[in-house]
Amino acid sequence: MKKKRIAVLFGGCSTEYQVSLQSAYAVMSHMDTSLYDLIPIGLERHTGKWFWYRGELSEIPENNWCRECVCTPVFLSPDRGIHGLVYLENGRQMMISLDGALPVLHGKNGEDGTVQGALELSGIRLIGCGTLSSALCMDKLAAHRMAEAGGILCPRSVLTESAEEMSLKKAMSSLAFPVFVKPVRSGSSFGITRVKDETELLPAVRKAFEHDTRVLIEEAVEGFEVGCAVVGTGKLVTGEVDEIELSGDFFDYTEKYMLKTSRIHVPARIPAALAQEVKKTACRIYRILGCSGFARVDMFLSPDGRIWFNEVNTIPGFTAHSRFPSMLKAAGISFEEVIRVILQEGLA
Repeated sequence: MKKKRIAVLFGGCSTEYQVSLQSAYAVMSHMDTSLYDLIPIGLERHTGKWFWYRGELSEIPENNWCRECVCTPVFLSPDRGIHGLVYLENGRQMMISLDGALPVLHGKNGEDGTVQGALELSGIRLIGCGTLSSALCMDKLAAHRMAEAGGILCPRSVLTESAEEMSLKKAMSSLAFPVFVKPVRSGSSFGITRVKDETELLPAVRKAFEHDTRVLIEEAVEGFEVGCAVVGTGKLVTGEVDEIELSGDFFDYTEKYMLKTSRIHVPARIPAALAQEVKKTACRIYRILGCSGFARVDMFLSPDGRIWFNEVNTIPGFTAHSRFPSMLKAAGISFEEVIRVILQEGLA
């Protein structure tokens, strides 16, 4: 059986560049090379240039990959018949066709539909969520409105495009503290602040505007955060529900990747019937937002047992301590099996 040629995209022009290197390395080092020919494609952080990386995979997580001796500049072919990449070798234009491409890019310019759209325009089979669902899930306001229309509980929120005090006062007239102030389009909790009273609001909004031109002010849900890994397009498979135990205000960037004071419990410390309801809700949200391939659905669980939508990560972390593979591992699905299923689904 002929091996499938798969490009795995990593890096990118994003504040989450370093996390992408860790995730992509984990994915690539667990791919079954008897079934797949791996083509690592690195996106340089500052210029956005694409390179076919031909060095050791172990150099990627340490950010030692972008070196001329092991990197060949490539670009997407506009010819859908090629469905691949173009590069120069010894002064000759060469082409490499791909059976599929898996973006392992976190945040803006990678998880938000931009790269997905470019791949689809080039006729390359996309492994994971498509252009529309990636863009929708990255936009917190659009995702909440879609989920709400589908009958999912969502926290009350307002959009602001101004940091003027009068504008914020008007925006807060329909909300109650505490609130979360969030950039509409950002990942890994960058620019997010939990605000307890009016004195903290303006600095939080200004901080959020450093990451986006639109800011969401959202009422905090009493309770705690739970998540569910979902894999599939037709038939869906879920991991065990996890639970985030916080010691601080919220699960910020430091806690997500360092776990200095927070803890993640897998499975969540909730009754089995409630965990099953969380899984069902996660699958509903996944369907409503048009997800495919894989995603992590994050929700809140209030003391009265109600499940509230938080967000969907269409390219969740794949590092050794990331929530997505941990939830699937708890359900008896190994990391290698997760990668196999994701690739198999994407190429079906």
